[in-house]
Amino acid sequence: MSLLVLNGVGKRFDNGTEALSGLSFSVADGEFVSLLGPSGCGKSTALRLIAGLIATDSGAITWSSTRPELGFVFQEPTLMPWADALTNARLPLDLKNILRADADARAIHALARMGLKDSAGAYPRELSGGMKMRVSIARALAAEPKLLLMDEPFAALDEPSRQALNDDLKRLAREDGMTVIFVTHSVMEASYLSDRVLVMSARPGRIAAEIPLPSGERDRLSAAFAESQRRVAQALLEAA
Repeated sequence: MSLLVLNGVGKRFDNGTEALSGLSFSVADGEFVSLLGPSGCGKSTALRLIAGLIATDSGAITWSSTRPELGFVFQEPTLMPWADALTNARLPLDLKNILRADADARAIHALARMGLKDSAGAYPRELSGGMKMRVSIARALAAEPKLLLMDEPFAALDEPSRQALNDDLKRLAREDGMTVIFVTHSVMEASYLSDRVLVMSARPGRIAAEIPLPSGERDRLSAAFAESQRRVAQALLEAA
């Protein structure tokens, strides 16, 4: 069952840039979908349209029912430098006026799930880049989203940190039954994380290819995973 459907979505910005034209795809409840494509093809714009941060100029985004609770993780952690990890993770709950005791409990639980149980009192300046991103993801998880939108969240991290966070994200999505829409430039990352990869064309962005991938655990060193990467890379090359 589709959680959301984009049908013929277009977006042109005030400077005349046509970011998207005729963008159409659906995302099933509980599915992990990656958007992959060249820089400037509108991947991030598509996420912001889904989140309701900007409005479409044409086409429509429809939901199976009411729009679910959303979490959004950006490329930069965007943490408040004057606040500790707990306060940063609690932010969406504070904005909803959740009782402090309940908000603290949810934020601490989210931090623990991201491996930061002992870092709740640490400030951003005391955290590594990977730990800052973990706080950012914990902040999104604290709101208990049904749909998690992620805009190249691991692009700036070293490869070991990136792979560890990929593993954690897969686990969390599976445990929570979350739907995830994930923007990335990495063929390996898209192939490893996704149930389905949507390859976008150059601006104005639209779907150039749709690649379903085998379900279940993926071994990064297996021949099957190498074949998945080959298929995704070939589709990306053809869409350029």
